[in-house]
Amino acid sequence: MDNHKTIKEMQQEVDTYIGQFKEGYFSPLAMMARLTEEMGELAREINHYYGEKPKKSTEKENTIEEELGDIQFVVTCLANSLGIDLEKAHDTVMDKFNTRDRDRWTRKEEEDNHGTN
Repeated sequence: MDNHKTIKEMQQEVDTYIGQFKEGYFSPLAMMARLTEEMGELAREINHYYGEKPKKSTEKENTIEEELGDIQFVVTCLANSLGIDLEKAHDTVMDKFNTRDRDRWTRKEEEDNHGTN
């Protein structure tokens, strides 16, 4: 089953979910705190999988995918609450990387060409 969603569809899905509750979206500061909390949980998972700190046997098994999903949800809530179109934000960032930062890193084809000369 192919279940691809656009960013716009994800924003609408989150908005529909939040819209069913009287409380609505948290304040931007509360969401920033929540985002920081979720980032800490992601850091903890990455440290368990790739770092030197194994999980305790009593700790719940979370996945990096789950933590990234939590972060995406909070970022979507924050964007929705502030009226930010994440597709437009993405396009703006990609334009920045493709213009301002276009020569910042070595492109694979440049690296390959250097090896064949």
